[in-house]
Amino acid sequence: MHFDENNPLDIVLNDLFEHYRQHVADVNKITKSLLDMDVITAQDDIVNDHIAFRTLGVPHLGIQSFEKIFLSYGYTKRDYYYFEGKKLDAYWYSPPATHYPRIFVSELRVADLSKTAQDIIYGYTKGITSDPVDKLNLRRGREVADFLQKPLWALPTSNDYQALLAESEYAAWVIYNRYYLNHYTISIHELKEGYNTLEEFNRFLTGIGVKLNTSGGVIKTSDDGLLRQSSTVSALYEAGFVDGRSLEIAGSYVEFAERSVLPEYKDIPKNQIQPQHRRDGFETNNADKIFESTYTTQIKGS
Repeated sequence: MHFDENNPLDIVLNDLFEHYRQHVADVNKITKSLLDMDVITAQDDIVNDHIAFRTLGVPHLGIQSFEKIFLSYGYTKRDYYYFEGKKLDAYWYSPPATHYPRIFVSELRVADLSKTAQDIIYGYTKGITSDPVDKLNLRRGREVADFLQKPLWALPTSNDYQALLAESEYAAWVIYNRYYLNHYTISIHELKEGYNTLEEFNRFLTGIGVKLNTSGGVIKTSDDGLLRQSSTVSALYEAGFVDGRSLEIAGSYVEFAERSVLPEYKDIPKNQIQPQHRRDGFETNNADKIFESTYTTQIKGS
């Protein structure tokens, strides 16, 4: 991605990616292999389809707070999604220019959880009495970047984490990981021949020892067949809790998206295809299974 040190959006996105890359070993592993095989010449050759964040639906937080950051940078709020089984709401946001990634933000419907789970979450977030984003100068990219790495509530106890994990793996992920970048997404259709379909790319990933999410199939396909997605499975990392215990917990992962050309543009020559000619947005059923990249069943499954 082109980086302008005077552009707050560039500063925020670059900082998010650098922290994410340091914590998700598969990012550098995949990039290095693509470089070694001359599929790309630099990390910047990879087109980032979208990035995703997880939030809690509690007073002063959630989507209504988080989205203010990116709306101020020219993003446009688009479609709403509801994930009944996982008790989540979500929206996606289209970027101010095509070289920026889409953004997908989800929110846990805390009020739909058991009283026990609600009490745990509210116990950590009750000290937040106003929207923390309102205190930021959003034109100062460094300030916003630092905010997105800063804990908004106390480090949880291992017992609270495990109690949430038993009911909602999403809740457990957010209570520990907070606003860390949940995943970034490689646009497969932008890669060179031999790597620009998910079948080919997934073979490449398997060949370098990357484990893929199998929930709903390795390739998740939208109803119209025009959006196909795969993802890695989060690695486990040793996390310390406030009670002094350590547990292996899920971190972040990498996603891969293949967006087909819309039917009305099927006759455009390949070298003239632009992003606006391809399937946009997201698909509830695909995203529902992608969420499980941080779920125990996927991480510990075969």
